[in-house]
Amino acid sequence: MSKNIKQGFKEMIDELEIDLQSSIKDWTNKGYVTQIYHFVGGVKRTYSGIEVKTIRQGQFTKFRCRNGAMVMINDANVLMVEVFEE
Repeated sequence: MSKNIKQGFKEMIDELEIDLQSSIKDWTNKGYVTQIYHFVGGVKRTYSGIEVKTIRQGQFTKFRCRNGAMVMINDANVLMVEVFEE
């Protein structure tokens, strides 16, 4: 493949990586939040120390925690999310 075609593919892929802008950024001016995810089947998971500025939403919600962990959650499996300021 020529260099121009490869660059074109890279630009197309980069355009697909869109941040749908988490509403948490508008809701709080704090740097960290705790979120409780309620999944299909009744499972709940709590994530504390989520860096608000790292939250990216799409098919997968991605964020980084204070402890350095990077989390990716498939939104199709989530029924509800509770959010608390820290």
